[in-house]
Amino acid sequence: MYKYKSLMIVMIVTFAVCPGGQAQDKSADKPATASVAGLQLDGETHLANLRQLTFGGQNAEAYFSHDGQELIFQSTRGTSACDAIYRMDADGTKQRQVSSGKGTTTCSFIAPDNKSILYASTHLRDEKCPPKPDYSQGYVWPLYRGYDIFKADPEGGNLVRLTETEGYDAEAVYSPLGDRIVFTSARSGDLELFLMNPDGTGVEQLTQAAGYDGGAFFSLDGQWIVWRASRPEGDALADYQALLGQGLIRPGKLDLYIMNLAKRRPVQLTRNGAANFGPYWHPDGRHIIFASNVDDHEGRNFDLYLLDIESRAMQRITFYPGFDGFPMFSHDGKRLVFASNRNGKIKGETNLFIADWQ
Repeated sequence: MYKYKSLMIVMIVTFAVCPGGQAQDKSADKPATASVAGLQLDGETHLANLRQLTFGGQNAEAYFSHDGQELIFQSTRGTSACDAIYRMDADGTKQRQVSSGKGTTTCSFIAPDNKSILYASTHLRDEKCPPKPDYSQGYVWPLYRGYDIFKADPEGGNLVRLTETEGYDAEAVYSPLGDRIVFTSARSGDLELFLMNPDGTGVEQLTQAAGYDGGAFFSLDGQWIVWRASRPEGDALADYQALLGQGLIRPGKLDLYIMNLAKRRPVQLTRNGAANFGPYWHPDGRHIIFASNVDDHEGRNFDLYLLDIESRAMQRITFYPGFDGFPMFSHDGKRLVFASNRNGKIKGETNLFIADWQ
């Protein structure tokens, strides 16, 4: 059995996505947040006033607007078989779909001036949900070749295509300064990180090493990025390249890296043999929060950790015996949003939670 199967089960939700339409979700009419007895667990001392924002379905990758008043996220809910992109107020109210309602979508973000949003979509290739990947080769992520990155108005109108290469373009986020976008692309023949201007021009390649580079985020000052990466060697590299040629990736060991965008030199932060992913900068620029299964020898339980980038000291933040992931700090550092299986109505359900950070 593949060691990181649980990671892939969760992450497949975030890559295999499909919107269901433009109508507002009916759950927005219900009370949004809830403080549930037992929601917060012993040891979670950095979290206070923990609240649940979504109730049911698969919800992940919630990211704050620059002012912290709203969140954008992806969700599979209702009769839809795949994810769509949604926005909501940071208290969980006013949930509404903002993706096009065509193709599959993933990896959304709000511009710092709140005048546009980003997400990846396959709707120009096919307006239907794509087929699931072939698991005869093991558990794999699909890297749909139809994915391109699009910019839209805050509520999803006036969709503009930013990337036009054949192959995977996704995982795009704005710099907090609004001057650049970082994204992942297979255009070079490998999965690398690239920068571009907000209008899609001025594309620059940032990473060069063989292996997957993705899920990058800017520091608050816009001078650094943090991301997850694999560096397979030998047979593992041959397997990675063969799958990539089929539009697939088999995630396993993932480490965290940072890069100063002036020097362009990758710096490896983790070497713990685990699956480390979903990194995000604390506004102080000295700490990274991320998800990892480092404390579970079976690789099934993922929790949030805080990493000091100077000392490399790690502190465990969550203690739920299941999945906690995709954390993001508000830009004032006062709140943390993340996805978790805790308090699910059915096994494996993933919801969004927000807490005051202390």
